[in-house]
Amino acid sequence: MNDEKRYIGVRKRPWGKYAAEIRDSTRKGRRVWLGTFNSAEEAALAYDQAAFAVRGSLASINFPIEIVKESLVKINYRCRIGSSPIETLKESHKRRGEFRKKKAKEEDEVLVFEDLGPDLLDELLSQS
Repeated sequence: MNDEKRYIGVRKRPWGKYAAEIRDSTRKGRRVWLGTFNSAEEAALAYDQAAFAVRGSLASINFPIEIVKESLVKINYRCRIGSSPIETLKESHKRRGEFRKKKAKEEDEVLVFEDLGPDLLDELLSQS
């Protein structure tokens, strides 16, 4: 039996990541992929942001409305006039994902020293 919590608008990928999607009523119900996320909670929050941006307080969401509103403030969400709120959020998540990838790449460039034990250190120090 799978005890993992299921969220609206979230699917688990075979390789362990989570995808968030929503139907965009401003685009004739077209399904919009919001992004791929490391956790189900991140994907569910992305779905909630998009659902709230389009449907307001009538949206069916995964988390309490206060959390969703606060998350939109944190990402400084602003929808341009004439554009789809969902597409705007999708771009926002895409930019954040690119920032995370860039940061992860920078973190990969770390020099790691191997501990060869105290005996080798004593031997090297006695030779000098």
